[in-house]
Amino acid sequence: MKLYPLFADIAGRRVLVVGGGAVAARKVAALCAARACVRVGAPALSEDLRALAQRGEIDYRAGSFDTTWLDDAWLVVAATDDIETNRHVARAAQKRRLFVNVVDDAALSSFHVPAIIDRSPLIFAISTGGAAPMLGRWLRERLEVFIDHTVGTMAALLERKRPVIVARHRDLGARRKFYERLLDGRLWNWLRADDAIGAEREFNRVLQKEHSSNAGSVALVGAGPGDPGLLTLRALRVLNEADVILYDRLVSPQIIELARRDAARIEVGKASGDDHDATQNRIHALMLDHARKGSRVVRLKGGDPFVFGRGGEELEFLRAHDMAFEVVPGITAAVACAAYAGVPLTHRDHAQSVHFVTAHCKNSMDTLDWRALAQERQTLAIYMGVAQLATLRERLIAHGRSAQTPFALIENGSTSRQRVVAGTLDELHRLAISHEVKSPALLIVGEVASLAHTLAWFGDAPLGSRPVDLAA
Repeated sequence: MKLYPLFADIAGRRVLVVGGGAVAARKVAALCAARACVRVGAPALSEDLRALAQRGEIDYRAGSFDTTWLDDAWLVVAATDDIETNRHVARAAQKRRLFVNVVDDAALSSFHVPAIIDRSPLIFAISTGGAAPMLGRWLRERLEVFIDHTVGTMAALLERKRPVIVARHRDLGARRKFYERLLDGRLWNWLRADDAIGAEREFNRVLQKEHSSNAGSVALVGAGPGDPGLLTLRALRVLNEADVILYDRLVSPQIIELARRDAARIEVGKASGDDHDATQNRIHALMLDHARKGSRVVRLKGGDPFVFGRGGEELEFLRAHDMAFEVVPGITAAVACAAYAGVPLTHRDHAQSVHFVTAHCKNSMDTLDWRALAQERQTLAIYMGVAQLATLRERLIAHGRSAQTPFALIENGSTSRQRVVAGTLDELHRLAISHEVKSPALLIVGEVASLAHTLAWFGDAPLGSRPVDLAA
């Protein structure tokens, strides 16, 4: 091991930073965050450092480096753009047996500043010993994705409860088992929900060795439209904690591959011709059965669970059976597919409102307010409408929508298989047939859909005719 890892308490202790530029300012900011007494020496200061000096938050010494600046210092940072000055600082610090960090010069440094992940009071530090600082930063960025901010809350709780834990479990082995039960249990759910009362109740239950009949939990997670890059950080973390994943047919394999390797994966998607109520009842039963066995269940849905995803029904079922749950929103298809097709859902000049509509069957079509939907200066985002395109066209035109209204039909939006068919409402059904559009596809109707041609940026250019160009 080249370096000895060390976390230093520098609160109230003098730290000297030599240099007054942007690099020095970054070092000073981190030192001030750790409550050090910072002395900065330099001929001149950057604007940020000058403001700190004027407020009395740092002790400024003007001029070239002077060894008296080292008086009372515990640590030294050389952050000038002059190699000789940095060497002079390093030699003077070493003579006084002070630890010194010389920015971008590992050979002259006796300590290195790591890349950190701050989940106070929990701190993760990553160091390459000065060999490859950018590698350390790269790794930190990726670890940030997986380390939930709740771990800091957990650390603070355990610090506060430590006397109670030690008093209850004096034997070290028993204490270790307690921590295992606690950290593998449901306390995380209460902390994530910012429910202090629930967290306290759960902590006491585990402390007293009580076991809840509902040891597991369910998370309704939105997988977004298909592009794994659009998955939220929270969704990714929950996937990596899951024991069982119940996923819809339209969730991309690339997203499922991001889950924990040993998690059970069960496809529960509905296909055309299925008895959807029977399938939904099976989903309910699977969620409850696995959660009651103590598993952390993820119900993984395409798009967002609360936008035509029956997420509300599933939560009602879980609540009725006293099962713990949480919801992780996803980017819904209308927002993502429109963005990837270059279609703004709203536009100051052309659309001041958006309607999300589902048109997957005749019954749902008959319940819609067609007069309201046919109004101009609004955008319609229509889900599950591929089989009803002829009816959609006829009813919108019959209720007053112009036959020349632009549309964009987005197939497999946000994925490598994305296709966009664009035209006017009167040719919607014909173009969809000629280009063999298939589900999943989202239909956008409204003046803004004409921008699919001028603002296209992802995948191939739109197919079909080109309506009036609003951007012209």
